[in-house]
Amino acid sequence: MTQISPFSLGIVGAGQFSGQFAKLFKAHPLVRDVYVTDVLAERAETLAARQDLAGTFPSFEDMLASDVDAVAIFTQRWTHGPLVVQALRAGKHVYSAVPMAISEEEIAAIIEAVRETGLTYMMGETSYYNPATIYARDRKADGAFGRIFYAEGDYVHDMDLGFYAAYQYSGGEEWQKTASYPPMLYPTHSLGGVLGGIGGHVTSVSCIGVRDERGDGVFDREISMFDNDFSNATALFEMDGGGSIRINEFRRVGYPSHLRESRFRYFGTEGSFEQLVETAVWQDKEGFTDVSEQISTLPSIPLDDPSLADVDPALRDAFVSGLAPVHDPSRLPAELRALPSGHEGSHAFLVDDFVTAVATGSLPPVNAWTAARFTLPGIVAHQSALRGGERLPIHDFGDAPELPAARSTEAARG
Repeated sequence: MTQISPFSLGIVGAGQFSGQFAKLFKAHPLVRDVYVTDVLAERAETLAARQDLAGTFPSFEDMLASDVDAVAIFTQRWTHGPLVVQALRAGKHVYSAVPMAISEEEIAAIIEAVRETGLTYMMGETSYYNPATIYARDRKADGAFGRIFYAEGDYVHDMDLGFYAAYQYSGGEEWQKTASYPPMLYPTHSLGGVLGGIGGHVTSVSCIGVRDERGDGVFDREISMFDNDFSNATALFEMDGGGSIRINEFRRVGYPSHLRESRFRYFGTEGSFEQLVETAVWQDKEGFTDVSEQISTLPSIPLDDPSLADVDPALRDAFVSGLAPVHDPSRLPAELRALPSGHEGSHAFLVDDFVTAVATGSLPPVNAWTAARFTLPGIVAHQSALRGGERLPIHDFGDAPELPAARSTEAARG
């Protein structure tokens, strides 16, 4: 096995989210140097100074022209697709924040670039390491569900709970144009948690969108750069093996999203698992067991930690959430176990999965083909909503190819 570690990495985008990951990448024993770039140079310089990074680049293009081995993209959610392809074609391994892309064409271009270059691509889907997803994955592995025929995934994040401030921070004076981002173009936290738990893919969808009535300029089609006025949407998907998946993407909802953004339910012929804000139960034909403690996380840093100074208070719980008993911290390097891991403990696992994949030539769990299955269904769902709920087919790019150098990151660790 050829080792290409330790390697250098460039952070693209120095916003509220990337700083938490820069700290983890810098601490990983297989990462040599971490650089950063941002269209606002002062933000890159501030992050580099605050975390003692190796340096900054004046632009994304300058970073790609350098000898950094990999890039981690944390830019605006509708920009990822083209930036990922540009980086892969420049010879860089790529970690990308969600979503993978916003069109089927962009997804196809990423898969083609990964296939042709042989480089690592990973989408950083936090729900893949959500404690509820891990619990479901484990129960499926031991056969406790029987045949899973129905599942639900909800990403319920109200605009009032931190999103206004986040869009204002990233969007500048014209932030309302971008705050209207269509909910179903951000489907990976809900769908990724379902498919990350039970596997497989979806084949068709019917989706209903709810047109916004707040009247504050957000989700106003005349202002929106996406021509969008849906603030909530519900999609029903057909599964490849039969059965169905329902996901909700809600941005106007009376729900404590600062306590839990994503929640899941899985139903099988022999058992089922359901999750609410602070309660989770396993159920079978004999009764139920409260498993809340197994998937409950403990804060890893205080909410007033200086590293969260730029993050709206309503969003800070997600950044500090820490690990749950169902997580396996022993698979992480000691350097990462000592640091905060946000979004229900997922950050450290995502960083380690990507770094391990790059360093060993293995295939990360949320590779390009898996990322497509988490992302494209939402894109088609939005099209369905625009067509009044018409049922539409969903293309599947298939499983990741079994290349000689491609192994799972779990196998590489073993």
